[in-house]
Amino acid sequence: MAVPLTDSEKRKQISVRGIAGLGDVAEIRKSFNRHLHFTLVKDRNVATPRDYYFALAHTVRDHLVGRWIRTQQYYYEKDPKRIYYLSLEFYMGRTLQNTMVNLGLQNACDEAIYQLGLDLEELEEIEEDAGLGNGGLGRLAACFLDSMATLGLAAYGYGIRYEFGIFNQKIVNGWQVEEADDWLRYGNPWEKARPEYMIPVHFYGRVDHTPDGVKWVDTQVVLAMPYDTPVPGYKNNTVNTMRLWSAKAPNDFNLQEFNVGDYIEAVLDRNLAENISRVLYPNDNFFEGKELRLKQEYFVVAATLQDIIRRFKSSKFGCRDPVRTCFETFPDKVSIQLNDTHPALSIPELMRIFTDIEHMDWDKAWDITKRTCAYTNHTVLPEALERWPVYMFEKLLPRHLEIIYSINQKHLDHVATLFPGDVDRLRRMSVIEEGDPKRINMAHLCVIGSHAVNGVARIHSEIVKASIFKDFYEIEPEKFQNKTNGITPRRWLLLCNPGLSDVIVERIGEDFLTDLSQLKKLLDLVDDEAFIRDVAKVKQENKQKFSAYLEEHYKVKINPSSMFDVHVKRIHEYKRQLLNCLHIITLYNRIRKDPKKSYVPRTVMIGGKAAPGYHMAKMIIKLITSIGDVVNNDPYIGDRLKVIFLENYRVSLAEKVIPAADLSEQISTAGTEASGTGNMKFMLNGALTIGTMDGANVEMAEEAGEDNLFIFGMRVEDVEAMDRKGYNAKEYYDRIPELKQAIDQIAGGFFSPNDPGCFRDVVNMLMYHDRFKVFADYEDYIKCQGKVDKLYMNPREWTRKVIRNIACSGKFSSDRTITEYAREIWGVEPSAVKIPPPNIPRE
Repeated sequence: MAVPLTDSEKRKQISVRGIAGLGDVAEIRKSFNRHLHFTLVKDRNVATPRDYYFALAHTVRDHLVGRWIRTQQYYYEKDPKRIYYLSLEFYMGRTLQNTMVNLGLQNACDEAIYQLGLDLEELEEIEEDAGLGNGGLGRLAACFLDSMATLGLAAYGYGIRYEFGIFNQKIVNGWQVEEADDWLRYGNPWEKARPEYMIPVHFYGRVDHTPDGVKWVDTQVVLAMPYDTPVPGYKNNTVNTMRLWSAKAPNDFNLQEFNVGDYIEAVLDRNLAENISRVLYPNDNFFEGKELRLKQEYFVVAATLQDIIRRFKSSKFGCRDPVRTCFETFPDKVSIQLNDTHPALSIPELMRIFTDIEHMDWDKAWDITKRTCAYTNHTVLPEALERWPVYMFEKLLPRHLEIIYSINQKHLDHVATLFPGDVDRLRRMSVIEEGDPKRINMAHLCVIGSHAVNGVARIHSEIVKASIFKDFYEIEPEKFQNKTNGITPRRWLLLCNPGLSDVIVERIGEDFLTDLSQLKKLLDLVDDEAFIRDVAKVKQENKQKFSAYLEEHYKVKINPSSMFDVHVKRIHEYKRQLLNCLHIITLYNRIRKDPKKSYVPRTVMIGGKAAPGYHMAKMIIKLITSIGDVVNNDPYIGDRLKVIFLENYRVSLAEKVIPAADLSEQISTAGTEASGTGNMKFMLNGALTIGTMDGANVEMAEEAGEDNLFIFGMRVEDVEAMDRKGYNAKEYYDRIPELKQAIDQIAGGFFSPNDPGCFRDVVNMLMYHDRFKVFADYEDYIKCQGKVDKLYMNPREWTRKVIRNIACSGKFSSDRTITEYAREIWGVEPSAVKIPPPNIPRE
């Protein structure tokens, strides 16, 4: 079999990243050598690969800085409305290649590095992922930053600079083990510390109501130090900013202890303040009410709002003095998007600033706050909704508790006038939930305090209106919107799948990279034999490349011509990795029973992290690895079936596995996955989807035609009907022999011979406590997988469906999503204006 071209060799042959001009190459080489010289420590004459990576990163960063400064000057002079995207997670992954792609430098860098006798891909692999997120929500924020810059919006991402991001996952004896992700160990060439913009944040203390107004006094102060990361748009010279806050103790922190002689203890205590930005909470779709987490949420909000107000006051036509003292125009100049409820404290904090500090009257402050804030809901799972105990607020944020009580009182008074005597409705709609302890419902606070509330896929937005916020929707239907998620085609096609990008560019040009709807033109090529051949060839090359990667890094040998059946996402019961496990066991049993029959060879790859405290998710990982141990070592099976657990799934691994996948597993119980974005990445990269009618799968099926996806299982209304009548797992177990066999094998220790009772909790949950109804969809799933096999045996028909899917994936660009946010929530228009590059003088 011919060895596929490396990405680097391919880049030499194609146009999509811009031709490498000789001048550019010479200039990059010169800059690289200069940086290498200054990067090397004086007593070291030999450069390491990491030195080369840093020299290249600084070389590329030089191209960013001029554009970054110019973009900020441009915003200062034009004074556009600014968009502030507040998120406790930004799952950025690696930055080097993305920056080269967006600046159109990749070919020039590749050529320069090649001339220096180095390999660009090897240098890219040295970069640590910036893993400041758990999964979908944090990665969405990263895609949105890319699109906001590409669409020329004056936008800022605000979050926390966690010293330790999402943990590194190791698999030891089949179990997940967590290791700290010390991603800043070697420094981060992409960030710039900005100590001149350090901001104080207050905690604890008490509230004084004085004749001069309300004072929050005797507080503890923590300083928020900003670190700025440039966010380049695609080839438009716009470079926006992601500002992440790091916690610093003030110099006088506890040094009154010094008076009693305990100076050392006082200095060591500084850690307590600095712990706020130490580590990302590793929960996805699960609320954990820890005080440190509440501190993180207030820390990012308080620092960010002070920054926003500073910028609002001083941004006016070249004048550095604060000139805006009137806040009437605040909502015309500022939009704050709350990415889930984590930054919900923006609402009471803005009210505190307006009423206590700027001495505005309540109703005016409330009107401005509401017109400024908008809220995105990301989940309907009850265990994911944030409900903070009142006693925690009382201690940590006493003034905010008072403000929330006032907001709630006025809100309930309003509801009571609309529905006199409906006490139950007041209870349902209150921000304060009575009970022991009393709790603050952050989602209710967000809905009340925002002018727009959106879900992240059409079906999710309908569920939001029909169930979780039904009472609120009845009162203010105009507030509720849908904004179906999207992904950036720069990272998720051009960067991760250069082969497919080229094949598309050859046929329809490269405008689709900023207008993904142009992929529709590929529908004309569904029967074009040369195009079918090219698309299939790219997929096969990606599979060979990924097989080689697995062999090198995981020491597993897989059959690159087998079907790559991929299920990568956080490990969670609702995502139903267990349903996939039952299919694997069923296939295994069928091959064992009739080994002479012909089977479509499959390599099933499952990857994802389990929250460290989530027992069932960790058991699911152990089950997957245990099934793999049995299946992969059974001589009867050979390479007809392989099960691989992809360890430490993260952005940089997603960029490798997604382009190689044939089949994308999107099999959550209908009504549980708000949107999903992995599903979109697979579709764009030429994998076919097997999935339920859930999240954005519904819209993918609508765009591509339901017969071009493998749709199975209950719909939302079927799930609701089953909830009403009661779900009885045992019915299915008794009725379906293959299901019974699989469950009996798991329960009887077939996959855990050294510990036969290992999976009793999993079996017990599936039989008696399964909220996500795995057995109810088993039969249809197995049947649907049969259809997958049948189509896979006809490579031409399979590839025609792949082309249809790619051609119909245009809707799922984050550029489209952000354009809708801009027009329908933020009241701004995307701009195609290209800011002049730094080497061209401004008019």
